[in-house]
Amino acid sequence: MRLKDKVVIITGAGMGMGRAAAERFAREGGRIVVFDLNAEAAAETAKVVEAAGGGALVVTGNVAKEADVKRCVEEAVAHFGKLDVLYANAGVLWKDRDKSVTDTTEENWDIVQAINLKGPFFLTKYGIPELKKNGGGSVILVGSISALAGFSLAQDSYTCAKGALISLTKSLAVQYGPDGIRTNIIHPGMVDTPLQAPYLNDDSKKAIANEIPMRRLGQPEDIANVALFLASDESRWMNGSELVIDGGFSAM
Repeated sequence: MRLKDKVVIITGAGMGMGRAAAERFAREGGRIVVFDLNAEAAAETAKVVEAAGGGALVVTGNVAKEADVKRCVEEAVAHFGKLDVLYANAGVLWKDRDKSVTDTTEENWDIVQAINLKGPFFLTKYGIPELKKNGGGSVILVGSISALAGFSLAQDSYTCAKGALISLTKSLAVQYGPDGIRTNIIHPGMVDTPLQAPYLNDDSKKAIANEIPMRRLGQPEDIANVALFLASDESRWMNGSELVIDGGFSAM
């Protein structure tokens, strides 16, 4: 019960890493605010949370819209009475539209930035004041190994947004550490999720796995376990840190 009675907002909780975290957190006593654009997927995650023994609140909305995120925070506090953890998991990966700066349209650049960067901005803007009221808490951002190195298959808007989240992590850690609020960022490697599914087949999965020292792609649960540590009091002196979870890929 590492999250007993803790209230957690997870954005993009409808599937993939978000759903895995919601279930994992629920098994540890967490009460989960399931925030997602897809109402049907969010409702399914809520069932998973409840089956795992946790309380669930579904809030449907778009992380790229400030009013939606503000409403999510307000509904979370109204329903559960407080907030303990903000998990900015929602993101978009458009390998077919987000390419090199020379090949990406302004519209596609802006959409990727809005979801991957403005989403965490809105969540922390409205969530951190509630963490302060509660005497502290944990903010978990999701970066990417794409933010740590260049890749020949460019996704420049995605890379820029994830890189900016590193800077945001450091800034929030320094600003709000005195309030008992710790902010850390996870950098996943290649994880087998619905977000990646359009770009993967059995052959490409094998090829990618061969480039990873542990010879497999990550699973959503691999990231959820790290997020659980950051959400729990076990990480109470970890602040401003980057955790790379990629099977050793970036060590090569």
